[in-house]
Parts: sequence; C-alpha cells; structure tokens
Amino acid sequence: MRGASGDRTASTRLRRYLPFLDWMPRQTPRSLRTDAIAGLTGAVLVLPQGVAYALLAGLPPEYGLYAAIVPVILAALFGSSRQMVSGPVAALSIALFSTLQPFAEAGTSEFITLAMTLTFLAGVFQILLGVARLGALVELVSHSVITGFTAGAALIIAASQLPHALGLEAVENGSFLSLWPQLLTRLDAIQPLALLITAATILVCLAFQRWLPRWPGMIVAILATTLLAAWLDPQGQSIQRVTEVQAGLPPLSAPDLSLENLRLLTPGAMALGLLGLVQAVAISRAIAASTGQRLDNNQEFIGQGIANLGGAFFSGYVSSGSLTRSGLNASAGACSPMAALFSALFLIPILLLASPLLQFIPMPAIAGQLLLVAFKLVDRQSIREALTLSHSEATVLLITFFSTLLLAMEFAIYLGVLASLIFYLRRTTRPPVVESDLNQAPPTLQQTIGEAGCQVLRIDGSLFFGACDSVAKRLEYVDQPNLVILAAGINFIDLSGIHLLQRQARRCHARGGKLYLAWTKPSVVARLQRVGLVTEDPRDEQPVVIVL
Repeated sequence: MRGASGDRTASTRLRRYLPFLDWMPRQTPRSLRTDAIAGLTGAVLVLPQGVAYALLAGLPPEYGLYAAIVPVILAALFGSSRQMVSGPVAALSIALFSTLQPFAEAGTSEFITLAMTLTFLAGVFQILLGVARLGALVELVSHSVITGFTAGAALIIAASQLPHALGLEAVENGSFLSLWPQLLTRLDAIQPLALLITAATILVCLAFQRWLPRWPGMIVAILATTLLAAWLDPQGQSIQRVTEVQAGLPPLSAPDLSLENLRLLTPGAMALGLLGLVQAVAISRAIAASTGQRLDNNQEFIGQGIANLGGAFFSGYVSSGSLTRSGLNASAGACSPMAALFSALFLIPILLLASPLLQFIPMPAIAGQLLLVAFKLVDRQSIREALTLSHSEATVLLITFFSTLLLAMEFAIYLGVLASLIFYLRRTTRPPVVESDLNQAPPTLQQTIGEAGCQVLRIDGSLFFGACDSVAKRLEYVDQPNLVILAAGINFIDLSGIHLLQRQARRCHARGGKLYLAWTKPSVVARLQRVGLVTEDPRDEQPVVIVL
C-alpha cells in the first residue's frame, strides 16, 4: 500500500513539473486529426503575422517565423492552457524595439544579439516568478493599465507603419513625437501606388472579417495585393517589397550575458516578461471561461519562461500568448496543446519551401495589416468604461497611455502599476465612515441604549495601521456619550485598529457612555477577545461587542 501511494505521489509530482504527461497520453486518432487541422490553419496564419511582427520589432522578417517554432512547442509542452497558442505578438514586438532602440541600430547583428539577450532575461524572470509561486502577481497589473498600454502601443505601431503605408523612405528611429515632423516634411513624396496597396489590403481584410470570418482573410489579402503590386509595379520602384527572407531552420543563437548588457537590459526584460505573462494569462482565462478548464497561473509562468528561454537559443525573440491565433485555434476545435505543436511543425516545411516567395510581398500590404492590428488593439469599450467608471481608473489609464507614448515602454508598465497601487492604497487608507441611525443596529442594542444620547456610524473598511488616522479624524466629531459602530464592513483589524478603539472607548467612558460594535465579524471578535477588550451579548443572534 505504501509503495502504491508513493508511486502515485511521484507520478503526481512528475505531472506537475511535466504537464504534457497529463494530456499527451489521452490523445485519440480523432483528437489528433482535429488538432492537426487547427495546427495547419495556425501555421498558415502566422506567415504574414510573423513577418509583420518581426519587422515591427526591428528584426529580419524570418525571425518572426523562428519565434513561432521552438517557443510555441515549449509553451505548449510546459504551459497550463490547452488551447492557447504562443509566439510573436504585436505589443511585445513594439516593446522590444522600443527597449533596444537606444542601444543598437535595428536589423544589425548587435541588435539581434541584444534581442536574444533580452528574451533570455525575460524568460529567466518568468521562470523565477513561476517557481516562487507568484502567479497572483499578474493581479497587480490592473485592466486599466493593460488597456492604456495597448492603446499607446497601438498608436506607436500605427505611426511606425505610416512610412511604409505611404511609400515613403524609412524615418530615423526616434520617439513617437519625433516621428511626426519627419513625416510632415516628406508628404510631397507619397507614392499613390503604395497607398493603393495599403488601402486594398485593409479593404480585403475587412471584407473577409465581415462576410467570411472563418476564411484566412489575411492570407488572401497578402496574395491578392502581391499580385496587384507585381502588375502595377513589376520593377519595385514605387512599391517597396519585403527584404529577402532566408530559408532554413531556426539557426542557433546565444545571448550575450555581459555585465554591461545585464545592467542595460534587466529593467526592460522584467517589464517585457511581466507584460508577456499578463497577456498570456488574460488570453488563457478568456478561453478557459468557455471551455471550463482549470488553469494554473504558476505553471503558465513557467511555460512562458521556458518558451522564451529556449527561443533565445533558437533565434526566437520574446513571445507570449497570441490572441488572434489562440482564438482561431479554439474556434477550429483544437482539443489539446497538440494543435500548437502541429502549427510549429507544419511551419517548418512551409518556411523551407515558401521563404523565397515572401520577398515579393509588398511592404504596404504588411503595413496595412499592422494598421488593422493596431486598430484592434484599442479596446474602445474598456476605455469608455474606465473613463466613466471612476476618477482613479481614468487616471491610471491615462498615465499608462501617455507614458507609453512619451517614455520608454517598459517604464509605462511600471508607472501604471505604481499608479494603480497608489489609488488602491488611497482607497483602503480612507474607508468610508457613514452616519447612520440606531434602527440599523441589532434589536438587543436598541433596547439597551434606549433614549440615551447615542451616535451611530458605519465603517466600510478594515481598521489597519494605514486607515486609523483617517477614521480617527472622523471619530473626533463624535460628541454623544454612547457610540455604536456598525462593523459589518470591517473585515480585518490589527493592533493599530485595536488601539484606536481603546482610545475611543475611553472618550465614551469619560462622557458616561460606552462604545459598542454591532454586526461584528467573528474573526474581528476573536482578535478583540484575545486582548480582553470585549464582552459578547448572548441575547441576540448577531453578537453585539462592547469595548471595555
């Protein structure tokens, strides 16, 4: 019996560290067939996306496809979600470019090495968070922070693609604000054919989304505009094409972990790692809400970390869960992470065979698709809700949004989280103290006090060290001998809160009255009883606690 129990314990522990041992043996021919179809669809979809996101990150186009192979396999094997697909994503691509832009020129070997180093550090950070069981850390990044960040990133994405969409020469790397003067001075050089390709791409994609949402509209748009560009500008004089994409498997790469690089990249790696985790957890939760799967945030942290760690050695830059490909994967009926594995495996022969053809894709077509991606990143409903819900939510959103535009993007996340925490602490350290009447108190207490001078207050918040000063200022206005505190909203009380009640009880006693706590939670009663401050009135079903 002991041996069997030990075997089960060892097996459970092994499945916790290697989650694929749980779902892989359950595969059936039918589920494999369904996952294979979903994987093939995802592999086709990632072709234009991967190229576009790599260019957005300042990397050669093939690196977007590399990031959709090894990182996807590792995230599927070691992650928690059954339907989520990882890989290159727009927000992390622009964040990586923004982080590395001050240190190296985009597309150079130095830039690529720094990108792999940043990916490696982000993966280490994510694994450490998962091993430390800090899955709840993502809760610190509020929805308003993510909404503000993605809206800012969307504007940066759109602005970065305007030169390609208009057929202009590439502008110098700079901040969001420095881009516009450069564009305004080149408006006379706009290429009408490039603008036509951009518009055609957007219209085709929108048409498929409207009338044929299950069809691969992005692929059709790329094919159609590639043929249109070949007809209108066969020499490539007016319509710029994608640079040559190298065919072949992802080459081995290595991060440069010099002390100087660690000093420069660690803050950005932590911000990108946290952003990637927030996005992955948000997507996996959205899918789990419809599938009923129980998720493990800590395991997802580890899975994303291993994916980035492995990607850093196989030319895959920082990745996370992809909303577009995950949604397509789920709608295609994917049964397990095998669908993500199939998408990566199918991409290998596609990369080997189709890479020579990718160089004919017009850049305005890629720009048009990225403009659509940027438009979708702006969650207009969440923005309206945040702006109308409360002053604090609106402030957090706006701080994050403008920080994303004006500062380094990794610091925008930090500022947003800091603003959220400040407003949260501001709310918790100022609990509402509301005037009430004796009719809200238990009947026993009403009979006990009777017509004697009494004041009733309701405290809607915990009495801890940070809130005591605010509550004490309100209690200074109490002038009746008896004070009844309706304590149903007090979930927690610490030593500072106990001392506050003691001081108020002495004031009541000096006036010939008492301090009463009504509707008090058992946990609060227990703490007060431990220090001998209260007696309970057993005549009422809801205990009335009298502070002595």
